[in-house]
Amino acid sequence: MSARSRLSLTIAAAVVTLASLTTPSASARTASPPVPPASVRAAAAVSGRTASGPPETVVLDGDRMRRTRARVEKGDRRLAHTLRELTARADNWLDQGPWTVVDKPKPAPGGDVHDYLSQAPYWWPSQPATAANPWGCPYVQRDGQRNPEVDTGTDRQDVEKVFDSTYDLALAWYYTGEKRYAVKAAQVLRTWFLDPATRMNPNLDHGQFIPCKYDGRAIGVIDFSQSYTSVLDAIALLDTGAPGWSRRDRAAMLAWNTGYRDWLTDSAFGKEEGAARNNHGTFYDMQLAALAYATGDRDLARRTVLAVGALRIDPQIAADGSQPQELARTRSWHYSTFDLVAYTRLAAIGRKLGVDLWAYRGPDGQSLFKAVDHLLPAATGAEPWSHPELEFHRFAASDVVRAAADAGDRAARAAVPELEAPPGGDLWELRPAAEQLDSITG
Repeated sequence: MSARSRLSLTIAAAVVTLASLTTPSASARTASPPVPPASVRAAAAVSGRTASGPPETVVLDGDRMRRTRARVEKGDRRLAHTLRELTARADNWLDQGPWTVVDKPKPAPGGDVHDYLSQAPYWWPSQPATAANPWGCPYVQRDGQRNPEVDTGTDRQDVEKVFDSTYDLALAWYYTGEKRYAVKAAQVLRTWFLDPATRMNPNLDHGQFIPCKYDGRAIGVIDFSQSYTSVLDAIALLDTGAPGWSRRDRAAMLAWNTGYRDWLTDSAFGKEEGAARNNHGTFYDMQLAALAYATGDRDLARRTVLAVGALRIDPQIAADGSQPQELARTRSWHYSTFDLVAYTRLAAIGRKLGVDLWAYRGPDGQSLFKAVDHLLPAATGAEPWSHPELEFHRFAASDVVRAAADAGDRAARAAVPELEAPPGGDLWELRPAAEQLDSITG
């Protein structure tokens, strides 16, 4: 595939550096007093879920989640509060959706209502709208300032609800066994991806279009790459025996993901996004590795992760751990944490493939540990963030710090008690994979 050619230039250097690295084993967790809640025991008994093996998750650690679920079922009081926060999020989705790509007021350029459409968030009209110029063209860029019109008339907001809801619902079902969560997650997935009348075509040809300028852009790939791994993990959880999720659904979702993976590797937009040298390139690699893993191409997944050291870490992370391309943004804190979400998820995928990305060291000592440690003074509140940031949220770094701590970073581990919990609570124990906790919308 075309992406493989792109990767071949950097794989040799990465293999030399990483081939000898070993993947650390996950630490065992200590169970709390065995007092299983009756509701959890009863729900597990009728849920139909498979208890014998861990879920084949892509980013999430399936073995760790199986142990955590055993703690929940034994009544671990330390997890009770976190589980309530998770189920509250899942409950909120039960009366929402399902969403569909065909509901937007106007189809994407080309006229196919099944094509995904989103609008570039930082581009604004420069003229008043008139009958002759209804969009107010030409559009001009204001970095970091989100144009509110992008949240109406396109699929961007709905697809985020698809990503978030299926993740929360599948997690809630996995830990409680309550059928309603799985049934709702399955409905959301079928409506957006599978049902012929409402499904999305597996491409992003019209992502982040700019009115009167571009019908779509390669940069629109970020709309999926920043969150789609949550859908892949939700599917893996449902695949363990969720009611309402059939073998036919599983096969159809595999076919959709395979088609989308091929679009990423073969399309002009996919190739262009893969060549990006900032967070867009990192997220592209993370999404490609995740899709390759989920669709059975473990060779492509492993080679993608192996190339990350030379292709991404070396040019993107400085010797002091800063990320110069992200510091240049008006939302420098947001984008510094954002890029590390992709890196930590890549490391989680690599762990399943025998690649320890946390152990990689660049020619100037660059590493993921250094990049996370660079954020610690601001993440803990010990020092202010000294770079441009339109809206600073300390909690934005909490998940990437937790990921580094779990990977063995002593400084990050010491910082964990000082982290700020995100809105909605800290769910790390139940979904130990970094998410972007703040929002670019402010």
